Amino acid sequence: MFPIPLQLPGGVELLIVFLIGLFFLVVSVVVSAGAAYWVYRDATRRGRDDATLWAVATLGGFLVAGVGGIAVLVVYLLVREDGPGRHGAP
Repeated sequence: MFPIPLQLPGGVELLIVFLIGLFFLVVSVVVSAGAAYWVYRDATRRGRDDATLWAVATLGGFLVAGVGGIAVLVVYLLVREDGPGRHGAP
């Protein structure tokens, strides 16, 4: 008679894979939120009315696909107008 194994498949290895995946998930959410916050602050300092739209687009682009967030950031940097930013005078 063979004993019936009552263990989870993978054991410690499954836990390690889960923790690594959780780490990358947390890092991606933090980077996405940070980029969206930076875009929002920059857009509001420059007096743009669509600052919230740019922040949501950046956050969504990063969370759906990292390349999408980078594309939104590049488009924002190309489209933004010079205004009273960090180094600009009003």
